Amino acid sequence: MSAPASLAPLQSCRVDTHAHVFQRGLPLTDGRRYAPGYDATLDSYLQLLDAHDIGRAVLVQPSFLGMDNRYLLQALSRDTRRLRGVAVVAPNVSEEELAELHGQGITGIRLNLIEQALPDLAAQSWKPLLERLSRLGWHVELHRNAQDLPPMLDRLLEAGIPVVVDHFGRPDLEKGIHDPGFKTLLGYGKTGRVWVKVSGAYRCAAPGSGFMREATNQLVEHFGAERLMWGSDWPHTQYEQVMNYGQSLSALVELGLDTAVLDTILCTTPAAFYGFERESGNGCASAPRIAASHNATACAPGST
Repeated sequence: MSAPASLAPLQSCRVDTHAHVFQRGLPLTDGRRYAPGYDATLDSYLQLLDAHDIGRAVLVQPSFLGMDNRYLLQALSRDTRRLRGVAVVAPNVSEEELAELHGQGITGIRLNLIEQALPDLAAQSWKPLLERLSRLGWHVELHRNAQDLPPMLDRLLEAGIPVVVDHFGRPDLEKGIHDPGFKTLLGYGKTGRVWVKVSGAYRCAAPGSGFMREATNQLVEHFGAERLMWGSDWPHTQYEQVMNYGQSLSALVELGLDTAVLDTILCTTPAAFYGFERESGNGCASAPRIAASHNATACAPGST
């Protein structure tokens, strides 16, 4: 499947910030909500990246594999220049273990809290981990319904940790942009320390609802394109029959965003945030392998 016609030819700086790789037979975590009965291999994913002119990607540990990051790390080792990762770890993970993950291309941890008990990030048991994440310059990626995000966002920001919010903040399916939790999320744009993934709109609203256009416009208004990043959400688990890679990318491109805004969401912001090397012709200096600063995307239009 070819890339949308409205995208320019291959630019290596384009980044897909949200995809999962796995295969049948891997050990699954207890209490999982779901486990797919098919393989989503790195080889299959890389073919999709090439076909759609996406130069870089971020692999996110899927929930059903829990804290066993071995398959993720194996995938990252295949192409350390092109790939970054987001792992899942225990709150008591050691500094040595985090340092090892850091050296293998991991840039942050994910808290996938859908249908899970909410952690008290202000508890003493979380303090050592948050301090270690801050020292590493890592971020925390939150996946939770919008109404439950504020206490966790507040604690993470207080700890000096950048936060990435998954899938538009997961507003209520029936309420969409009118979800009070989504409206509250918009207020965090002024912090300059929260990023939102424009991804998985099909998890947030019914097809044809106009949610993606309305939500993206509001996020651009409140966060700026320099705090937004696109993700394919491949292989679209539980939505495989209604979504594919090309459709996921086209859904963003066909919003009719200003060219500079689209380029910032697809390229500039994620390239800086995840520490990908930048092509000199794109006007950005090379970023370190692991992003050292999340205070600003230094070459993003309007960054602060």
